[in-house]
Amino acid sequence: MFIALGGGFAVQATEYSMGSASRMGPGYFPFWLGIVLAVMGAVVLLSAMSKRAETTTVSRYDFRILLLVIGSVVFYGFALRFLGLYISVFLLVVLSSVASHEFNWKVAAANGLFLVAFSYVAFIRGLGLIFPLWPAVLSN
Repeated sequence: MFIALGGGFAVQATEYSMGSASRMGPGYFPFWLGIVLAVMGAVVLLSAMSKRAETTTVSRYDFRILLLVIGSVVFYGFALRFLGLYISVFLLVVLSSVASHEFNWKVAAANGLFLVAFSYVAFIRGLGLIFPLWPAVLSN
């Protein structure tokens, strides 16, 4: 799967101008990201086919986990405008953490707070993106 997705992204990225490492074009980053993903997939494939690889079994598929993770991302997408970046990111992390078999409220809250701070530093301060930070009712 990683090889196919990475290869597909790399091939599709060649449709855009590549540029160079010092002046990257729109196709430069997706191309190299696809290459790295394909190489990682090849490493996983080769290590799984090794004679020393452990045999694993997969139990029944848990749709609850799938729904929790995808549902929390969809909720984030709808909630961002109304709840703001801080609350939306925190809820995204906590709701998706509930899907883990080792769920812990303290760890989920700590991860949520860290990712709120990281999102602010990376996206608001670093990239200068404009997101509502607090709920819409508080900003009026």
